[in-house]
Amino acid sequence: MPNRAHKIFQIQTLNPISKLGLGRFSLNRYLVSHSAIEPDALLVRSHNMLKMDIPKSVIAIGRAGAGTNNVPVKDMSLRGIPVFNTPGANANAVKELVLAGMLMAARNLIPAIHFAEKLEGDSIALHKSVEDNKKQFAGVELSGHTLGIIGLGAIGRLVADAAISLGMNVMGYDPEITIDAAWSLSSAVKKVLNIEDLLRRSDFITLHIPLLDATRLLINNERVQNMKQGAILLNFSRDGVIDENAVLTGINSGNIKNYVCDFPSSKLQHHAAVITLPHLGASTLEAEENCAMMIVDQIIDYLENGNIINTVNFPNLTMERESPYRMTVVNSNLPNMLGQISTNMAKAGLNIHNMGNKSRGDIAYTLVDIDSPVPQKTIDEITSIPGVLMVRYLPALTES
Repeated sequence: MPNRAHKIFQIQTLNPISKLGLGRFSLNRYLVSHSAIEPDALLVRSHNMLKMDIPKSVIAIGRAGAGTNNVPVKDMSLRGIPVFNTPGANANAVKELVLAGMLMAARNLIPAIHFAEKLEGDSIALHKSVEDNKKQFAGVELSGHTLGIIGLGAIGRLVADAAISLGMNVMGYDPEITIDAAWSLSSAVKKVLNIEDLLRRSDFITLHIPLLDATRLLINNERVQNMKQGAILLNFSRDGVIDENAVLTGINSGNIKNYVCDFPSSKLQHHAAVITLPHLGASTLEAEENCAMMIVDQIIDYLENGNIINTVNFPNLTMERESPYRMTVVNSNLPNMLGQISTNMAKAGLNIHNMGNKSRGDIAYTLVDIDSPVPQKTIDEITSIPGVLMVRYLPALTES
């Protein structure tokens, strides 16, 4: 086996990544560049990887953000490659933008700003024009109105807390809410059992869900027509969860007063009732740094120890090292895979010191600590088991 202590991991950055995050890669263990020849891992933000020829050397992909619709996740799963993301790292930045969006729509700030920008004349003329026209920009206060939140993950929970502190009534819908998320959700949030109920009763509706087959065009024509008249709809999630034609129909029918989103669209461009921002959700210095530090730490732990935290296609599995010799195995989630792996180890006279195994959908992942070095022959035999997608041998960094 090669001396693990001299292994240099190559990291390729497909987008600019915060220096605060990249600085967590030790210089004697990692080579980070935008043009790595045989990268072990790719770091990405918004770069579209869907048609990219991903090198065979790649064993991990890190997305400095939550959404991974720009990454070919399914193809990576077939290759045994985990796709890491950073849920919650940019949650505060998105929360603040949602609040800004609510205020912009509720107080008619965009048309008011445009009006004020066009004012001309001396102070007396400006004052008269303001007093004559300001009534057309009168809005409503957030306090006392109802906010419906679809998706109660890290962002949705922060939005709920902020809205409650502003005096709003908050309703939430999330059939996939985790136990930890449910525990951290304020008791003041009224949980509803279906989207239709939330739409009927909410003055403001905000979406915080990933773009999946199940959520694509979630807000469609039927659901828009079910909204409370004059509702304000906010989408800082993904553009694909909204049917834009349905939004326009809803605006024309009066069901939607304003649509506020983070995704410019030719169909919605220049519409008076639409407020569009240029994808600013995570565009703060703090969010970029948080995402970068989080993704780099996860990639390091995976490359060096095989531990998995926060992927969109693998189960979470971490295990403290109890031996200098560790193997990781990625395989299709099929019967008797663990039996075949352990049989090959036993045949080589290897003693399993500790083992962890979890599955998620079609993928199963195993961490194994062994009491002695693993022969290359054994690694090759396990790799050749039908259904095994990737095998890695990770002896401790001090091994010589």
